[in-house]
Amino acid sequence: MKAIVVNNPGGPEVLEYKDIPTPKIKSGWSLVKVRGFGINHSEIFTREGKSPSVTFPRVLGIEAVGTIEESSDESRLPIGQKIISIMGEMGREFDGGYAEYVLLPNNQIYPINTDLSWEKLAAVPETYYTAYGSLIGLNIQPNQSLLIRGATSGVGIAAVKLAKAMFQELKVIGTSRSSKKEKMLLDVGFDKVIIDNGALQTDMKFDRILDIIGPKTVPDSLQKLNTYGIVCSTGQLGGVWTLNNFDPIIKIPNNCYLTSFYSGDVKEKELNDMLKFIEKNNVDVAPEKIYKLSETRLAHEYLASSNSFGKTVVLPFGI
Repeated sequence: MKAIVVNNPGGPEVLEYKDIPTPKIKSGWSLVKVRGFGINHSEIFTREGKSPSVTFPRVLGIEAVGTIEESSDESRLPIGQKIISIMGEMGREFDGGYAEYVLLPNNQIYPINTDLSWEKLAAVPETYYTAYGSLIGLNIQPNQSLLIRGATSGVGIAAVKLAKAMFQELKVIGTSRSSKKEKMLLDVGFDKVIIDNGALQTDMKFDRILDIIGPKTVPDSLQKLNTYGIVCSTGQLGGVWTLNNFDPIIKIPNNCYLTSFYSGDVKEKELNDMLKFIEKNNVDVAPEKIYKLSETRLAHEYLASSNSFGKTVVLPFGI
């Protein structure tokens, strides 16, 4: 089969498109034909050698959508069943989705029922699950204000589309480091855009904040809450992994709240509930960019560039 192999950490040039043996099925694991996968910032970090537990060579990829090719649990995972797989140790401890086929633990394979095309479904797993779970945790309500920090990211774009589908009257404000992307953000559903260079350039306060930049900006986000407001921290686009020297008594304003969402805690029912919500409400989940498997290096270069916007996907077998 064809796959993208990283033999040593480095830049996009280390993503090698080559032939490797198709994995052999084993007890408790099933073989998935990969019809699509999204490119994620965490995979760029891993490619660069910033995931200390990862050894090389490795096929990256923390997600995949596709069908069961060979099964070790035909009652739950019959051949041909559509599936999503996210997170776990996929692409880290064992080879991930950057390939035509991937061998995965059965407990990390989630059967789904959807009519979405492969290109649209490929944009959903990690990105929309993170956005959907975060919005549920934020307990958003009609007529509130929601700030999304890191709005131009895949999760940011997914969040505004989902939030507007939940409550059209919700006021959603997005942040970007560049004013050049303001029109693009307004076109996908944001009501307002503000510049964010690590400290918000506004006196506005918000009822809810989805902070995709993560620990780097969470202390600042907390100071921008209205009374009884909530910050949800998910993602680490700021490149900072932990809240160091964080005293919650001092840093969290009175009558305000800090929560998070971890997409590694995957529930099959929630995944299918999300897909039903997307289809029922005609949420536009189409990716911004689509690449072939052989073009995965280009997909990494695009996502890491200042021009990136929304979700980038790869389709190993085409549309």
